[in-house]
Amino acid sequence: MDQRTGTASAVETGTSGVRRARAVVLAAAVAALVAKTVIAAVTRGPADVRIFDAFAAAIARVGPLRIYEHPMPQQPVYNHPPLTGWMLLGFDELRQLGIPFGSLIRAPATLADLVSALLVLEILRSRRSLGSATACAVGCALSPVLLATSGHHGNTDSVAVMFAVLAAYLLADRRRPLAAGVAAAVAVGVKLIPVVAVPALLVAAARGGRPVLVRFAAGLTAALAVVWGPAVATVPEGLWHNVLAYEGGSARLWGLVRFADWAGASDGFTEALHADFPLLFVGVCAVAGVWCAWVRPASPAYAVALSTTLLLLLSTASAVQYLAWPVVGLFLLGAVEGALYSAVAGAAAVVVYAGASAVRWDDWALHLAEAAWLLLAAGIATGLRRVLAEPPPGPDGRPPAVVPRAATESAPRSAPTASVP
Repeated sequence: MDQRTGTASAVETGTSGVRRARAVVLAAAVAALVAKTVIAAVTRGPADVRIFDAFAAAIARVGPLRIYEHPMPQQPVYNHPPLTGWMLLGFDELRQLGIPFGSLIRAPATLADLVSALLVLEILRSRRSLGSATACAVGCALSPVLLATSGHHGNTDSVAVMFAVLAAYLLADRRRPLAAGVAAAVAVGVKLIPVVAVPALLVAAARGGRPVLVRFAAGLTAALAVVWGPAVATVPEGLWHNVLAYEGGSARLWGLVRFADWAGASDGFTEALHADFPLLFVGVCAVAGVWCAWVRPASPAYAVALSTTLLLLLSTASAVQYLAWPVVGLFLLGAVEGALYSAVAGAAAVVVYAGASAVRWDDWALHLAEAAWLLLAAGIATGLRRVLAEPPPGPDGRPPAVVPRAATESAPRSAPTASVP
């Protein structure tokens, strides 16, 4: 067998392996989607389902912009970015056709989880072995945390994270900076969580050269203007107080606040931790992402993963759906990291949802959440070490493609190694 034949055989072997991996991940993701859809159909869900129902009804009356200044004394503050309002307006129309609102509100996160699993495979298959990439993607698809939060809860956290990861994929792997900028803007238009990842994406774009940065910034700026501009021009004060200045709930159920209570810290210290430190912690997450994007500019998905996982680690706000924030990021960092966190945090979510209220966690849920926090911290540390140990990008700035072992063994030693497309 000559060099040309060996190279072609290696490419063919690698391509068929990728196809099999995609089929496996898609099958797992579809199975999870069906399970979440069934859960959404047969369960009432927590209070958020009814709250979103009330928001949708109010938006149908006053519109997705005036909702920010519309009084709703029986409901929590409407703290969602503009795209969620338009989504709820559409759901209200679909509800008139007889589709249950409880199924509608849980559909976006369920679909986003499927896309996230496929993105994990596509991002990792050119950076690690195909087996490792497949394991990470399947683990993401079957994550117990996402099964509980997306199928049962009804919120937009998973949607926002998916669009942030999509932005990183479009920027580095597909070389579509304009589309990547739009995806990043959509992410923060759904929920503000991914704002910590936007500076890292800008740095990764800048490291790609001026044309890449200009196109990414153009897509980001234009989409932000479309999404946020009408609300900023129409209801700036309501948008600021309800969304941009929102600090989250004050319950002491998770993370640093929970451990401060456990250690016997004074109420004054714990309240200061909740009131005075969130902006600092957001800055830490953004800076960490920027650093990761600087040292690994060809892999901005890792920067998105680091910033979003750190965001929950340092969060002083508590809500069970927040447990979904780091799932995709941890599986990008490693299969073991993602699986351990997902198992324990998923158990915590199930215990919470089985209780009387999603905002009242019993001792079992609190202890499981404490263990999940520790696993999250350990997963960030070990996953980041793995990322930093990966070989640097090639001369063209692209990440080094990983060739399946079968492909390299089938090619002659003197033949050049073929990359998997």
